Amino acid sequence: MEIIFDCPNCGQELSVDSSGAGQEIKCPTCAETIVIPEESTKVPPAAAPVTEEAPSLAPSAIASSAAAKVQLHLKVPVHTTPTASLIKKAAVPLDAVARGADKQIRLRTMRHDKCIESGHDKFDEMVTKTLQDIGESNIVSTHSITYEHFDVQTQKVMTDYGLMIIYRG
Repeated sequence: MEIIFDCPNCGQELSVDSSGAGQEIKCPTCAETIVIPEESTKVPPAAAPVTEEAPSLAPSAIASSAAAKVQLHLKVPVHTTPTASLIKKAAVPLDAVARGADKQIRLRTMRHDKCIESGHDKFDEMVTKTLQDIGESNIVSTHSITYEHFDVQTQKVMTDYGLMIIYRG
């Protein structure tokens, strides 16, 4: 038989085997020491059909101890309001915001073969325009790159160059 009662401190519903009546336990929700009442203060839920378990051949020392004889049936608290976040993201310092720390890191790759228009090499002009659009204060770094591509006109694999720009934007 079970004793069903509410924690007097936090109201958490607890269910304990009747052999634990009068004993002191810690509430799993508020961690306050409470005394198990002699009888249920709530109506027990409908009893589930009892299924008989096969007895074990050799009882363990833990199963036969006095602590194992008191069965605690505790329920997890249910909240009706949204839970609060326990971990909050630190705010960006104001001096860092002034330097642009609130902007995301972005990457722009410019390939030389994509900057040729009507047989004219426009790579330098396109890089200059892109760097001006980004702004010098937002540029984190620039890196030259080498890559290979298949040239359709010559039907060969060509090695070419480009520029990778890492910036805040």
